[in-house]
Amino acid sequence: MNKLLFKQIDNISLVLFRAVFGFLITVEAFGAIATGWVRRTLVEPPFTFNFIGFDFLQYLQGDFMYFYFVVMGVFGIGVMLGYKYRLSMLAYAIMWTAVYLMQKSNYNNHYYLMMLLCWIMAFLPANRWFSIDAERNPSLKSPSMPRWVLLVLILQVWIVYTFASVAKFYPDWLDASMASLLMNSKSDYWLIGDFLQQNWVHWAITYTGILFDLLIVPLMLWKRTRLLGFAISVFFHLFNSIVFQIGIFPYMSISFALFFFSKEILQRIFLPNKKLYTANEVIIPKNKHLIVGVFSIYFLFQLGLPLRHWFFKDDVLWTEEGHRLSWRMMLRSKGGMLKVYVKDKENGKRELYDHQSLLGLKQQASVTTKPDIMWQLAQKIKQVEAEKGRDVAVYLDAKVRVNYGPFHQFTDPSIDIAAEKWLPFKHSEWILPSPEEFTKRKTP
Repeated sequence: MNKLLFKQIDNISLVLFRAVFGFLITVEAFGAIATGWVRRTLVEPPFTFNFIGFDFLQYLQGDFMYFYFVVMGVFGIGVMLGYKYRLSMLAYAIMWTAVYLMQKSNYNNHYYLMMLLCWIMAFLPANRWFSIDAERNPSLKSPSMPRWVLLVLILQVWIVYTFASVAKFYPDWLDASMASLLMNSKSDYWLIGDFLQQNWVHWAITYTGILFDLLIVPLMLWKRTRLLGFAISVFFHLFNSIVFQIGIFPYMSISFALFFFSKEILQRIFLPNKKLYTANEVIIPKNKHLIVGVFSIYFLFQLGLPLRHWFFKDDVLWTEEGHRLSWRMMLRSKGGMLKVYVKDKENGKRELYDHQSLLGLKQQASVTTKPDIMWQLAQKIKQVEAEKGRDVAVYLDAKVRVNYGPFHQFTDPSIDIAAEKWLPFKHSEWILPSPEEFTKRKTP
């Protein structure tokens, strides 16, 4: 075990990934301002739907977020250049985690992956070569790193891809109907729009998605299939970038290849002047047990979180309970209709409530399908009305459809959801049981 984890290996893959990762998170920070994401998500809405329990992050919202993202971008540049790396990476990790936790309306799996990688990278020796830090402080400079660093990064990537593949094993994905739905909205794309509507393309996307996620890491680990795996990875992720326009995620995924290629190949292509590490040392650090303990606990959570939906009542596709933090990527299309009623507890008067006036456009869509956001909306309405001197009960009449199937009643409209407690590890009984074949469409 000591040899497996603490043998010294060349660090070229880590320092190159640090530079690429730093560039990508810099693009993410400044791009969020340039594309209007910050304005739409964190400035214009009167409040955000934060992860439950992180309400204090609401204080960061507003015009201040433009400055916040600029500062984050500056730290990203520090990571890319390896300048005050530890401070820059740790600061970016904290700031991005706050952004991630303060809003759920624009949920994306790459936001979660980026948060995890930021925290992992903050504790790795990624600035000991090809960095300003190493040039300014020669005692820091080193061509090697312990092998556990590489194993941690590969295992994290493997977990993401494996759970993404396994999650696709459900009827609407396996019969290619989900791929058809995903491509329907791309019909107006220049040049490729008509191509994406072909039935055989939908079947190809369906099973390529399953097999790619399941096999790409083994393909990259085996030397004989590494180039093939890399070529497939580049094509797959560029296709996703063009068709789905999901920001930096495809390019971050391509950069994972740096963990698999040999030090000689990486040196020849990227850093021909780097001194390659060729010694055969095993250096056991004094904090060995801390390193092993921390990452063992971390990966237990990484394996457990995507499985937790099996411990909730009903189907996660219906309830959404256990969906987040589980690598369930582009699995379903969901739409909903919501009516909100409030009843004044003093006079018993019940009336339809204009909940949309409280929300931004993206929030209006999210609140129709996500039960935790529905619960938060009920709490917000109760708070708003309390400020007006009214004590109200809040009833949600929500209907939901999955994968363009028929609408079904989702919430129990007779329950005052504002009076319900949110229990993150227990099923919410005000969510009605899923109907049979709730994803089945009325017409083929």
